[in-house]
Amino acid sequence: MNVFDFDNTIYDGESAIDFFLYYLKKDPALIRYLPSVAVAMHKYRKGTLSIEQALSQYGAVVGEYFVAHGGVGDEIEDFWDRHMKKIKPLYAELRSEDDLVISCSPEFSLDVVCKRLGIGRYIGTVVDEKTGEFVRLCFRENKVKAFEELYPGQTIDKFYTDSVNDTPLIEISREAFLVKGNKVTKIK
Repeated sequence: MNVFDFDNTIYDGESAIDFFLYYLKKDPALIRYLPSVAVAMHKYRKGTLSIEQALSQYGAVVGEYFVAHGGVGDEIEDFWDRHMKKIKPLYAELRSEDDLVISCSPEFSLDVVCKRLGIGRYIGTVVDEKTGEFVRLCFRENKVKAFEELYPGQTIDKFYTDSVNDTPLIEISREAFLVKGNKVTKIK
């Protein structure tokens, strides 16, 4: 089985940041969250943001906003209408029928984009639509936990990622590849 991280691997950029900016145009009051989003992204990229920090520092804010606005509804479809152009052509070259995407991105977003790409399996962050609480934060070692829970006994033949944040998945994969832009380098 081939497994792909999504952001900066299949998608050129961070889809959650792009979605935040998309929503910012609709709700300028979100500007107050921009500094904390920037700090979180910096920590994430450096690999210094822990699961506990992400949940304690950002979980409540995301949940409250999600509940107050009734989820994302049809806006996620509109977002992907505008952002499918950011899918890297590289993915078409690497694609196979048994692909699985494992991402920190929310499953409500992965559901739409994966269907459009013909990817039948994905694991992402799950947010309870009624309470706004995180059911699963699919990040770092939680990606391995979710994979083993949902695909017991399965083996990752090839894993593609852009980040050291995915070291736990790299470690359980037979082969691993680092994706930078459209360049793929074998790292394991």
